[in-house]
Amino acid sequence: MNISITPGKFTNTWESLQQFECPQWFKNAKFGVWAHWGAQCVPEGGGGWYARDMYIQGSRDYKYHLKHYGHPSQVGYKDIVERWKAENFDPDALMAMYRDMGAKFFVTIGVHHDNVDLWDSTYNRWNTVRHGPHMDIVGEWKRACGRYGMRFGVSEHLERAYSWFSTNKGADKRGKYKGVPYDGNDKRYEELYLDGSTQDTGFGYPANPSDRFVENFYLRIKELVEKYNPDFLYTDGGVPFGAVGRAMIANFYNHNMACHGGKLEGVYAVKNIDRTLHPYHGAYRDGIGVLDLEREMMDAPRADVWETDTCIGNWFYEKGVKYKTSDTVIQQLVDVVSKNGIYLLSIPLKADGTIDNREKKIVDGIGRWFQINGEAIYDTEPYVLFGEGPMASKASGKKLTSLKCTRRDIRFTQKGNCVYAFCLKAHGGMIRIHSLAPERERIKDVRVLGCGSCKWQFTGDCLEIRYHPTLELCSQAVHAVKITFKT
Repeated sequence: MNISITPGKFTNTWESLQQFECPQWFKNAKFGVWAHWGAQCVPEGGGGWYARDMYIQGSRDYKYHLKHYGHPSQVGYKDIVERWKAENFDPDALMAMYRDMGAKFFVTIGVHHDNVDLWDSTYNRWNTVRHGPHMDIVGEWKRACGRYGMRFGVSEHLERAYSWFSTNKGADKRGKYKGVPYDGNDKRYEELYLDGSTQDTGFGYPANPSDRFVENFYLRIKELVEKYNPDFLYTDGGVPFGAVGRAMIANFYNHNMACHGGKLEGVYAVKNIDRTLHPYHGAYRDGIGVLDLEREMMDAPRADVWETDTCIGNWFYEKGVKYKTSDTVIQQLVDVVSKNGIYLLSIPLKADGTIDNREKKIVDGIGRWFQINGEAIYDTEPYVLFGEGPMASKASGKKLTSLKCTRRDIRFTQKGNCVYAFCLKAHGGMIRIHSLAPERERIKDVRVLGCGSCKWQFTGDCLEIRYHPTLELCSQAVHAVKITFKT
């Protein structure tokens, strides 16, 4: 296989990759936005895995596809790709919105499990320049990031396509179309539908991928990295394909260093999924990059910087889906940051490249919160205590999927001689903090961000802060207190 690595510090061994040191920009950024966007958002009524599930008879996406487009033996995913036009896509307007929302870095999908590249791909003709939108989506995002001062990242989800997408080789097992092959069996479209087997249609990594697929995977991700120079690369799972996957990481790091005068500014985000509970999702070693948790959070701090990625709704746009509120997003973000984490949030785009009005309301709410409280998030470090309250007292290092916030739940960050205390569910103009009692003699000043003045005192071991919240603060669940210490 043609697996060449850009010369440099890193090689494709675990030990070499463990030389990774998280760059300061990522530690400081805290909050990024992800455009989880592709042809699978065209139906607006299917699920997050439309390309796969539309070929599974009886599934929600199969039923939707049959009703709205036709039988997958006649109208397949190739036709959904061509329906994706992105006719109202305005990357500058979106990037301005993400910046005003508070994000410091941006991530676009490079290629999802559906095997469609969102750039002018040399190694895959099924890309968005030749098909669908007929534009270089990744390139458009990259240029917008440069204009708005955002760090740029890409995500790749390609490694599991060989098995994940093999459902397109099947046929109905009952009914009118029983035994009629789906269009994935048509050799004219093999570059899109791949040459996988119906014996391996799992949603994890493929059991026996062909050498041709593995080499093609490497060349495509190598091109994605070297053509667009991202500072962030995300794999949707663990490290794929042994030495080949490790070469992908080494090439990314070495190329990134070459782009930054010998300094590593690149971050590789990778998952550690328990293979005893799930299908195989690749390998993992601590220290090769940043640990990513999908839709999960740590309930205690982690010594190394980590990341959670999540979405306000479903991964691909779905009309009518229930969204997280802006308060829920902020509560999760503050909790993650207090535990040395980074928060990456997807705001799903519709097929035309816009967001809906409900999403816009959430985005605006997050942006207003950051206008008041950004200083308590950006460029901060974890405090000696990450928090106090019912959730903090039960912390054990396990993973969480949601938070149950009360007015007693406090989270901390610090910067210089200041500690910031966030009340995750503020109410009534009173915040009580117990953990700072040992520091009472060092406290110089206390104020609530976004509020003109407040009164504070210690009652026993409790720091009590009384304030009159503004109308804007009253509309937000999370209030931040800035405690300044004497120097």
